Amino acid sequence: MSDDRQPRVVTLLPAATEMVAALGGLASLVAVSHECDYPPAVQHLPRLTMSPIDTSASALEIDAEVRRLRAEGRPVIGVDGERLRQLRPDVVVTQGLCEVCAVADGEVHRLAAALDHSPEIVSLSATTVEGIWLDLRRVATALDLAADAEEMVLGLRSRLARLAPRARSRRPRVLCVEWLEPLYFAGHWVPELIAAAGGQDVGADAGSHSTRRAWSDVTTLHPDLILVALCGFGVERTRRDLDALPDGEARRALDGANVWVIDGNAYTSRPGPRVVDGAERIRAALDGHERPGLRRWKPGRAA
Repeated sequence: MSDDRQPRVVTLLPAATEMVAALGGLASLVAVSHECDYPPAVQHLPRLTMSPIDTSASALEIDAEVRRLRAEGRPVIGVDGERLRQLRPDVVVTQGLCEVCAVADGEVHRLAAALDHSPEIVSLSATTVEGIWLDLRRVATALDLAADAEEMVLGLRSRLARLAPRARSRRPRVLCVEWLEPLYFAGHWVPELIAAAGGQDVGADAGSHSTRRAWSDVTTLHPDLILVALCGFGVERTRRDLDALPDGEARRALDGANVWVIDGNAYTSRPGPRVVDGAERIRAALDGHERPGLRRWKPGRAA
């Protein structure tokens, strides 16, 4: 900023909101996305995004609706341009990774160009853990909090390093499921979280896109542990979706397997500081210990 006043910041995705909050910039936030739910202190802020997707629908219905919207050239997530103009932000944090998870950054640039003033646009694009730290630094720089970011990154790296497991004859084979119907294996930073926790991701490589797969692949890969971390959903919704899977290939792949449910919405889907909390929970699953946001799943177990 060119003056001493506090910047007015708009965040258009949950990871950005969590970064700003973790850096101590909560007072700068003037609006957030409709999906931002953490920390609780952001609940009162105006919401600038919206989506026609009914998140209470089934996984298959949500997937079909997303595909329909994209085929029609309609946004999965939109932004209230008039409210954005009224708020006159100095900084807008958006993303360029996934048009399903947040408003597309091309739309944000278009809206920003039409404003009476020109806010700084920070577009997050991390696909790896190091990329998350880089994005955190970029957000911090825009908020004049660069020194705080360096201290935070050091602390987060230290927590990951402390997860290094005791000597094992081999690393457990871990498969992370990001969506159930259709089946998607998680990619991006998730394989690194699994590695930090002491496991070996057998479904994806670090930095890769999440990929659609067949349930037969689950059996072929012979995982020691299946981690179900649904994008955008917590433990209870995930357990209900697992219990609702029809008899067939999916049920055969999961029945009798070592299946753990993690709060993907909080700990794996969002490229922000809490991915380290996610790695700590993955380590707990490998050690066989339930924790808040982490539960073992058994077929038919009530949610």
